[in-house]
Amino acid sequence: MGLTIGVPKEVFPNEKRVATVPEVVEKLKKLGFAIAVESGAGVGADVSDEMFAAAGATVQPNAAALWSASDIVFKVRPPTMDEAALMKDGQTLISFIWPAQNPELMQALAAKKVNVLAMDCLPRMLSRAQKMDALTSMAGISGYRAVIEAANVFGRFFNGQITAAGKVPPAKIFIAGAGVAGLAAIGTAASMGAIVRANDTRAEVADQVKSLGGEFVKVDYAEEGSGGGGYAKVMSEGFQQAQREMYAQQAREVDIIITTALIPGKPAPKLITAEMVQSMKPGSVIVDMAAEQGGNCELTEPGKAVVKHGVTIVGYTDLASRLAKQSSTLYGTNLFRLTEELCKTKDGVINVNMEDDAIRGLTVIKDGAVTWPAPPPKLPPAPEPKPAAAPVAAKKAHGHGASSEPMATQTLVIMFAVAAGLFWFIGANAPAAFLGHFTVFVLACFVGYMVVWNVTPSLHTPLMSVTNAISSIIVIGALVQIAPPAVPGISRPDELIRWIALVGIGLTAVNMFGGFAVTRRMLAMFRK
Repeated sequence: MGLTIGVPKEVFPNEKRVATVPEVVEKLKKLGFAIAVESGAGVGADVSDEMFAAAGATVQPNAAALWSASDIVFKVRPPTMDEAALMKDGQTLISFIWPAQNPELMQALAAKKVNVLAMDCLPRMLSRAQKMDALTSMAGISGYRAVIEAANVFGRFFNGQITAAGKVPPAKIFIAGAGVAGLAAIGTAASMGAIVRANDTRAEVADQVKSLGGEFVKVDYAEEGSGGGGYAKVMSEGFQQAQREMYAQQAREVDIIITTALIPGKPAPKLITAEMVQSMKPGSVIVDMAAEQGGNCELTEPGKAVVKHGVTIVGYTDLASRLAKQSSTLYGTNLFRLTEELCKTKDGVINVNMEDDAIRGLTVIKDGAVTWPAPPPKLPPAPEPKPAAAPVAAKKAHGHGASSEPMATQTLVIMFAVAAGLFWFIGANAPAAFLGHFTVFVLACFVGYMVVWNVTPSLHTPLMSVTNAISSIIVIGALVQIAPPAVPGISRPDELIRWIALVGIGLTAVNMFGGFAVTRRMLAMFRK
């Protein structure tokens, strides 16, 4: 058996999450690790010691025994100073750390000569790092829970209703910040029937807001707000003034405000002033998801729900913990995916590879040396721009000075002339009975070509499904040729025509059954 992964009980007040769950324990054991869990670690997430033991984990009686028996420690919250004192040389800690906010903790951990991997320092711009992105996992849960908390204290339905007792208008919700948490809140609120508005300094998220059923509210000021790692940057004073005016207007109009704005390493920006709170309608709600970093609202009290000026301001700092079972499962899975990257040999031994951009970004302390902040990851080079096409007029063809555009026109004229001559020849020499069929054939080819040509390529697959109706007509015509009805004066078709009709049925059957299969797959995409 390889190294031992220890999971202590979280000591942060009201923290119910646990860093792993039984189903993840089984996967970690397959990588060669032994698992130890402190007794009672999973109680808040509805996971008993017996469930951990059944999955193959060893249950330790207390924190001291757990930390002593572990080579690697999985945690959710940053360790306290007392927990840091329990660490031993060479041990590895994987947890949320927040190095910028906890300099004393960083010094204490470095003095222990340990390895520390901070889940909050993952380079989120790396696509392969998404499976380890615990920040995104927790933000999605927090955004969902923020809407639930707002609904809990809001005095009306979210969706509009018309009842025998009267009409109930839908709730209006404004969400400040359309990151992962904001988008989760938008989707949840919209699914509950509320009118959802959202704003973000990053213009590129507008389409995401609309796709979830929200309305993107723009700030009347031109400035790009994208920052590094999927976060927003600090905006100019002019933009902030225009933004405050927009927030003041929304505060007067909406029933619920949910704020999610955070800037890494800095206090949460103040978006909702006391005057805005006072302007809101009595019974309105503000859910400040940035409360732990000081809050986006001036009147937020972290960890509490308070009523000021008739507005309930929810400043809970444990939104993800209020869905402890779900968040523990997702966080445990993120840690498992990270462990896979650290133990590619599946022998229960980890390798903190500082040449790996994702691992290097996570590693804030290596063998007692502080390695935070990490250098920017090496992103793949941008594709070279294609050389600009030379002006058409500058292109000469064979020294005659003619451009490519006139040549294309001449070719088109020649093709039409040849086709017209061919049609004239057929019309002058073919039997009269043939001309009617030939005319229908030519028109069908032309109409079919124009229809398919004008359909965007993304709709060609649904178009294949529609052609089943045309295919059925072809099959009926072919069947008539194989076994025509007995009509006096009309001879039966010869064997060549009958064999051609048989081949036509076979080819058409492929198209028909393929079309039905495509239709079934398309419809399955829309079923829940």
